Amino acid sequence: MRQGQTAGRQETPRRSPATVQAAARTPEKPQKPAAPPAVETRPLSRRTGERPPERVPVILESSGAGDFHLIDSGNALKLEQYGAYRIVRPEAQALWQPELPSHVWEKADSVFTGDTDEDGMGRWRFPKEALGETWPLSLLGVDFLGRFTSFRHVGVFPEQIVHWEWMKTQVEAAKRTKDRPIKVLNLFGYTGVASLVAAAAGAEVTHVDASKKAIGWARENQTLSRLEKAPIRWICEDAMKFILREERRGNHYDIILTDPPKFGRGPNGEVWHLFDHLPLMLDVCRELLSPDALGLVLTAYSIRASFYSIHELMRETMRGAGGVVESGELVIREAGLDGQTPGRALSTSLFSRWVPV
Repeated sequence: MRQGQTAGRQETPRRSPATVQAAARTPEKPQKPAAPPAVETRPLSRRTGERPPERVPVILESSGAGDFHLIDSGNALKLEQYGAYRIVRPEAQALWQPELPSHVWEKADSVFTGDTDEDGMGRWRFPKEALGETWPLSLLGVDFLGRFTSFRHVGVFPEQIVHWEWMKTQVEAAKRTKDRPIKVLNLFGYTGVASLVAAAAGAEVTHVDASKKAIGWARENQTLSRLEKAPIRWICEDAMKFILREERRGNHYDIILTDPPKFGRGPNGEVWHLFDHLPLMLDVCRELLSPDALGLVLTAYSIRASFYSIHELMRETMRGAGGVVESGELVIREAGLDGQTPGRALSTSLFSRWVPV
C-alpha cells in the first residue's frame, strides 16, 4: 500500500437507541467460513485387460550430480553441498550417527531451523556471514537459481535426477526415430528444472503449477539457462482442473511427470489430498498418454505408505496397456567431503513408473 492511502475506510452510520437495544438483545449468528472450491472430478474408468508385469523393488540411486552431493547425515539432519554452499537441513529418516566429526558440520554456510515437519515453516541461520536469497546452480547442463525458502527447500530435489536422466535419454532417442515433436507434461512442476531438462533435450513442454511464485521462479531459471526460445508453456493452474480439460480436448503427451504433494491448494483455493485424489489423477494421465507414449512417472514424498500402495495403483491404472511398471524408492548416497567417497543411502521418496517396454 502506498503512503497516504487507506484500506477501504468507511464512515459508520449512526443508529437510534432503540435499534442499539434490539441489536444487543439479538446476538449475531456466527458466519460459517466459506467452503473451499470443490476439486473438479469425474468417475474412475473401468479398466480391463491384464495388469502390466512388475519390477519390484527398484532402488534408483543418486550419489549427486552437477553442483549437488550429500556430504553426511545423522541425528535427524543432513549436510549437503549445493554449489558453493554447505547446507544443514532436518532429515527425519537419518536415524544413525553422523560419520564426520562435529567441526565439519559446524562449518556449514547455512542451517535451517524451525519446524521439523517436511512442510513446516522455519528460517535460515547463516553462521559465517549473511548470504543472499539466491545463488547459481547447475544440473544436467541446465542453469538455475537455488533459493533459501521458509519451507526448508532450496528450489530443486536432486534425487529426481535419476528420472530426469531417463527422460532426457528417452526424448533424445525418440527425436531420432519419430517424425513429430516429443511432448512432455510436467505436473506440480515447481521451479521448472525438470521442464528445462526436457526442453534442452528437444521436447515441447507443458509445465503446470498452482503457485504464481513458483512459475515466476521457473521463468527466471529459463532465462538463466538461455532457453527463452524453447517451446515451454508455463501454466499457473490447479493440476487436476488442467488435466481434466486436456482430456476433454483430446490432447496427448509422450511423457508425463507428476510429483504431487500430500496436501496442497490450487490458485483458487482448490484442496488437494493425495490419498483422495491420486487415483483419479493417474486415471486421467493414462487417457492423456499418446498411443506410442514413452512413460508415466509418479513420485510421492512425505507419506506414511509403502511403495506398493502406489505401485499397485499404477498397475491397475495401466491395465491392458502392456509395458511394465517398476516401483520402489529414490535414494541419495552420501559422497563425503570430496564428493567421491560412497557412504550410507538416504531414502527420499517413493516412486512408480510405467514404461512401454
